[in-house]
Amino acid sequence: MKHYLNPRLLTKQVNVLLVGAGGTGSRMLENLVCLHRGLLARGHPLGLAVHVTDPDHVSQANVGRQAFYPTDIGAYKSVTLVNRANMALGTTWTASVAKVQTDTKGLTNFDLVIGAVDNRRARLGILRCLEGAMSGTRYYLDMGNANSHGQVLLGQVGCDRTAKDDPWRLPHVGEMFPELIDSAKDEQDDDTPSCSLAEALEKQSLFVNTAMALFASNLLWQLFTEGAIDNHGAFINLKDTRVTSLEISHDTWARFGVVRDGRRHKVRQPSRERAAKHVVAA
Repeated sequence: MKHYLNPRLLTKQVNVLLVGAGGTGSRMLENLVCLHRGLLARGHPLGLAVHVTDPDHVSQANVGRQAFYPTDIGAYKSVTLVNRANMALGTTWTASVAKVQTDTKGLTNFDLVIGAVDNRRARLGILRCLEGAMSGTRYYLDMGNANSHGQVLLGQVGCDRTAKDDPWRLPHVGEMFPELIDSAKDEQDDDTPSCSLAEALEKQSLFVNTAMALFASNLLWQLFTEGAIDNHGAFINLKDTRVTSLEISHDTWARFGVVRDGRRHKVRQPSRERAAKHVVAA
């Protein structure tokens, strides 16, 4: 089946929040610049209004793998990227130096939230904030990767009972992969900062972040230019040069533990085998 874009987003400026400006987030912002230009060229009246939030500074290890240069070292990531985008576009995109917590305010002002975070606590914060909106649904595009593989998932967060129970609402990352919002598992992950580009590349392939951002951006391009999509995510494996799309289908969702029909909506915990096969945390 297909998911159709809310026509309202074709007549107004689309408010986008990008959470995370590191390996994947910095590449995603470059793609959002292209997406903004492309939408305007295709006749969208106002394109995108983007806000980027990230608490970190640019380090030496970030140069080369992330979208930063030696002259950026020591500056805030979010501010650096947004200033660069504004100079290129003549826009007034904004940045903040902050983390998203479960009690963060203001996420409901956005039509689309893009998560480019490397821990489960941040994903949980995004989700809980979006659930706190008064009504309706909002898009939540999540990206995650390990060394050479990862996943992209576009979901919708329902803010009231009617929206949550909509059998056609795209399930979000917390429904499809509950383990990715289990903050207790963060302690099991190696989050030690890398001291050099060489050390960082021992943990992640050079182009894995770029690949995640590319597939996520193309998903948005299809949705906004064609008005509908047949798939709302993908599993990407660079080492095996393999991509598996995530079809918009009740049968597909049921295999990942989300069971829906016109009368009920319930979420089942996924099996350990399915989680180990498909899901990565970073």
